[in-house]
Amino acid sequence: MYQDVSHLLSRLIHGPAPLRQIFFASTLTPIPELAYQVDFPRLEIVLEGELSDASLTDTLTPCDVLYVPAGGWNLPQWQVPVITLSILFGKQQLGFSVVQWDGKTYQNLVKQHVARRGPRIGSFLLQTLNEMQMQPQEQQTARLIVASLLSHCRDLLGSQIQTASRSQALFEAIRDYIDERYASPLTRESVAQAFYISPNYLSHLFQKTGSVGFNEYLNHTRLEHAKTLLKGYDLKVKEVAHTCGFVDSNYFCRLFRKNTERSPSEYRRQYHSQLTEKQITPE
Repeated sequence: MYQDVSHLLSRLIHGPAPLRQIFFASTLTPIPELAYQVDFPRLEIVLEGELSDASLTDTLTPCDVLYVPAGGWNLPQWQVPVITLSILFGKQQLGFSVVQWDGKTYQNLVKQHVARRGPRIGSFLLQTLNEMQMQPQEQQTARLIVASLLSHCRDLLGSQIQTASRSQALFEAIRDYIDERYASPLTRESVAQAFYISPNYLSHLFQKTGSVGFNEYLNHTRLEHAKTLLKGYDLKVKEVAHTCGFVDSNYFCRLFRKNTERSPSEYRRQYHSQLTEKQITPE
């Protein structure tokens, strides 16, 4: 029953076992010993039984989902029999595992991987789920996002035997190159040179394969990292700009406002205000 991951995902998406509560692992509390922590986001889904976790006050029941953001932690408390599905969203691939705790022994029922290829649908859905951490009470929206993410995972599993075209493979390699070096002074010419292609062909590749321009993609990548720094670190706006690859902090501020309708400082204040409000609001 649990050997077919695609079937499991379909049951969670369409029923007869629809998603229930979406929980978000805390990123503010100290990390206890033996906690699970990796640099990639994860979904932990209870299929059968019940599961307590040190990162939550609630107990997870069948079809409940725990979202653990990149760098976040969780610590399952194996107390009663339970079967869970874990999905790890790595940079290059997805990892699926179904594990069973029968009350005495721990058994891996399924371990499977699939490459992350094609449009960055999963990445954008994960970004949206990250934003939902500030509004955990919006459960209907959270369920739809998680269901879309599971549907995307199922699509990848169904198409894993297909291989990308040469242009698609080249585009993905260039995209990964930018993701790793966004803080460097990248230009269309320098990236094209790194892949032994012309700057014009690089632009053509982004417009045709990625449906977005090179500069637009580079700026988007830098801005997403800037948002993370603004939310998690007490850096000056100028320091954030330079850390994310923007030489001109004024240009960074203009671009940030254009994309978010807020200045970097306003974005930070609003995030921390919502975070504080969430912490002091009684259950």
